[in-house]
Amino acid sequence: MTETSTTTPVQSERVQKALALADEPFKRLFGVQKGTFYRMLEILQTERNKQHKRGGKPSERLQVEDKLLLTLQYWREYRTMEHLAYEYNTVKSYIHKSMVWVENTLIREGTFSLPGKNSLISGENKPRTILIDVTESPIERPKKNSENTIPARKNGIRSKRK
Repeated sequence: MTETSTTTPVQSERVQKALALADEPFKRLFGVQKGTFYRMLEILQTERNKQHKRGGKPSERLQVEDKLLLTLQYWREYRTMEHLAYEYNTVKSYIHKSMVWVENTLIREGTFSLPGKNSLISGENKPRTILIDVTESPIERPKKNSENTIPARKNGIRSKRK
């Protein structure tokens, strides 16, 4: 896909800088190809337009492409939300809210959701071989002898009182 396939042009300088990279460095940094990034951005833009169709003031903190980019950075590098909040000049709670919105929107759309457990068990994806690890591992327990047992210690205490 090309940049013209998105519904609105990319306005964020941060995202423009990322998209200026060649395909290989972009994939290494963000974990997806540019075509996949544009498809995700298209889905998110469509959802945002639906949400603000009847009006309302859209949040000006982060644009949709910034939300997608920070989510990809979180997934790829597992950076802390504090670091992302500092880099994007916002607060940690808004970073979390943005990431949850991106994840839920992409999953709800269906293109980027993984198959469920039932689809793995039934049909063509049914596993042919199952390996079960049954290695025995000993449980560490204290050795029992007359000195370490509770009755021996109680006897020692009683004899001192008398």
